[in-house]
Amino acid sequence: MRKRIYIGSFVLLIFILIGGMYYSLPYYVSKPGMAKELAPIISVENGYKDEGNFMLTTVRMGRANIYSYLEAKIRRYEEIYPVDLILNKKETEDEYNARQLHLMAGSKLNAIEVAYRKAKLPVHYKYKGIYVMQVLPGMPAEGKLQAGDRIYKVDGHEFSSSEKFIDYVGKKRAGEEITVTFLRNKEVKTAKVDLQPFKEDPKKVGIGISLVDDKEIKVNPNVKVRTDEIGGPSAGLMFSLEIYNQLTKEDLTKGYQIAGTGTIDVDGTVGPIGGIEQKIVAADKAGAEIFLAPNEKGAKDSNYKAAVKTARDIHTKMKIIPIDSFDQAVDYLEKLPEK
Repeated sequence: MRKRIYIGSFVLLIFILIGGMYYSLPYYVSKPGMAKELAPIISVENGYKDEGNFMLTTVRMGRANIYSYLEAKIRRYEEIYPVDLILNKKETEDEYNARQLHLMAGSKLNAIEVAYRKAKLPVHYKYKGIYVMQVLPGMPAEGKLQAGDRIYKVDGHEFSSSEKFIDYVGKKRAGEEITVTFLRNKEVKTAKVDLQPFKEDPKKVGIGISLVDDKEIKVNPNVKVRTDEIGGPSAGLMFSLEIYNQLTKEDLTKGYQIAGTGTIDVDGTVGPIGGIEQKIVAADKAGAEIFLAPNEKGAKDSNYKAAVKTARDIHTKMKIIPIDSFDQAVDYLEKLPEK
């Protein structure tokens, strides 16, 4: 009898332990990710080679279970965030993932434009439609469209920008129906969707989606940026530097291992990102000698200052450089002595 109790208790314990792995808590956990060389990811046709390396840095982010939550509580440089700090209001995890991938896509476009214009090469765009970023609950698009769908026709019409799509839909009245043609998993689909007033602004009608432009950049020489499932906009600065370095004869790396982070706008402005502390740890582990960090014009709580503090805490020899713009990063690298 006692043996059965022991066996039963053991089996119950196993179920509890396994269940703890799959039971999601209302939190996300972030931890240091990786520092990845960009040369194998980015290729400019007939581009120049470098002696050193530019590296993007990442943060590993995932929904917390009991074990990852407890682990993050005791480990340094692991952070816990409530769900509502990660997901937008009424946003699903699939929509969040789609948003991150499209932020990465936008970051790549900005990086290419900044690098080619710096190299005095022309840049052109081809508009392809709009991507659905989020479907609002209770609105007509719910159940018909989903995050990641690419809409390229409405009522048989193609548009040259998302503004024109919004203008076309906005001129219609509540209760009218539109036919949306879209691509999902490489399959063409159509859906008839009614228009309905928005609760926040009853004077405006729509189908209930948030969207982003789907456009293709046209440059010569051609460039390919392969990011697989890496999401978010934080690699923009490093993308632009790697692309520009392959476009120009002078090697900006000078033989160094150069990591960094920061968003990039089309005007070359470098913006702040999340998880700078974890990225410093990842870059140090990968052997980076220089780290380019968003300076935010010297703000007290800037990424740069947090990076300097983390670098001091982990006793790294990696040099942390404050960066506000793409041009500033290029100027710094051009003045680096050869290794």
